[in-house]
Amino acid sequence: MASSQCYENPPTLNPASGQGCVVDDLGGLKAYTAGPSDSKLAILLAADAFGYEAPNLRKLADKVAAAGFFVVVPDFFHGDPYVPDQKPVKTWIESHEKDKGFEDAKLVIEALKNKGVSAIGAAGFCWGAQVVAELAKSGYIKSAVMLHPSFVTVDDIKEVKCHIAIFGAEIDKTSPPELLKQFEEILSLKSEVNSYVKIFPGVAHGWTMRYDTSDETAVKKAEEAHQGMLEWFAKHLK
Repeated sequence: MASSQCYENPPTLNPASGQGCVVDDLGGLKAYTAGPSDSKLAILLAADAFGYEAPNLRKLADKVAAAGFFVVVPDFFHGDPYVPDQKPVKTWIESHEKDKGFEDAKLVIEALKNKGVSAIGAAGFCWGAQVVAELAKSGYIKSAVMLHPSFVTVDDIKEVKCHIAIFGAEIDKTSPPELLKQFEEILSLKSEVNSYVKIFPGVAHGWTMRYDTSDETAVKKAEEAHQGMLEWFAKHLK
């Protein structure tokens, strides 16, 4: 099970945040969307346990959209993000399994392709990384980024079929640096895909999403990872 640090310091969710808009049905899911709707390049962002209404996530979606991508943040939790004190973490996780997220993601991707998107990338944060892992294993996406992943295994990485970058934290009980180094070794043997693994010093699990916007240092560290993600997609999603 993931460390409790995944589920601490919840953000204040805001359904009205972001410069984009919420659509009621994209492949059967509600989703936050941003960017040019006629873009042939789309990026799916898979949220951590706090879901698609998290303001920092939507802010990042807007940033990615400004680079010319059509960005989709699906509500993989169907209106039931994790809320501390409402139910035990273990119970919430058991009711939101990766297989359901993966099936939902496939429907979203099908909807994107039906509207003319030709290449799709996906980035996953914490919980969302396991959905991205499934997409990367199955060939549904062209490029992937995982940021402080949860529940992703060595066996998952062995099956990756697309270009992938993995950003981890130096301080992380969920995906410790030694696990990410195993990921790096496995990926280095895959000549058919480009890969990149980076362990960011001085940060903890969740640093790219759950940072205090008034903390200049925390913002800077998060934005460094955001920029790396954006550069990865700019290079490998064409």
